[in-house]
Amino acid sequence: MSAADLPDFFPPELALALAGAERYETTCASAQMVWHVWGAVAAPTLVLLHGGSGSWTHWLRCIAPLRDSGWRVLVPDLPGFGDSDLPEGCTDVDDLPPHMHAGLQQLQAAGLCAGPVSVAGFSFGAMAGALWLTAHPQDAVQLVLVGAPGMGMTVPDRIPLKGWRHLPTPEAQEAVHRHNLMALMLHAPLALDDLALRLHAANVQRDRMPRRRLSSTDILARALPQLPVRVSAIFGEHDALYRGRLSQLSTAMPTLARQWGRWQVVPGAGHWAQFEAAEVFLTALQDVLRV
Repeated sequence: MSAADLPDFFPPELALALAGAERYETTCASAQMVWHVWGAVAAPTLVLLHGGSGSWTHWLRCIAPLRDSGWRVLVPDLPGFGDSDLPEGCTDVDDLPPHMHAGLQQLQAAGLCAGPVSVAGFSFGAMAGALWLTAHPQDAVQLVLVGAPGMGMTVPDRIPLKGWRHLPTPEAQEAVHRHNLMALMLHAPLALDDLALRLHAANVQRDRMPRRRLSSTDILARALPQLPVRVSAIFGEHDALYRGRLSQLSTAMPTLARQWGRWQVVPGAGHWAQFEAAEVFLTALQDVLRV
């Protein structure tokens, strides 16, 4: 992937940092899954899973620093999002593990990544990662949960998100995108810059898995005791999913996990902490990956 292949609204310095990516397609049940890859093949592998209504670009401020610190960085578009197909019958996060397992196996068989493998999942991707490694614990040695729902403690219906697809003008849609970003994803108004807005608008247009419901259940809390890999967690201090409940969550997660690593909070950040406070988030991520 050259700089010319990236979206034209990427800042020049970011496009340059991300240039040179490799793009691979894996197949499961006749559905193609697209993987964006950076870094040396022989380096330890870090798989980054994006959030709901997202794509690999949820991680774009973290990829180059992680590559430069010695990781082989694999960032797929999860099935039903971004450039990846929506598999037949795939309606929520619990349908994704076979596709992630098959994809990683195919990349490894082709000599495109080496072990050991670590996984970090953001929001919907955190649940996907937990279910994946519950079903296939041999695929990775550790999992980092970032802004993870599915703990039975969030109340998404109280987050005042608005619909946008029915709106007749780009201006009206943009106003809703701004509202939704501040309601769920970001905390500081200054974090809602042109890049955040354009990334979000591009991603939600390619969300082909509507009416997902499992994030509002305790699906992750039930998976944690089954996970044999080490589990750590990173949350933004002001994550809208856990407003007023972050300390309760920090107590619950370690008691549920079979192998607990570390808990980290990103000060001043909201749900999308790896975008809003990338440098602080990266320090926290590197710290938990070294545990």
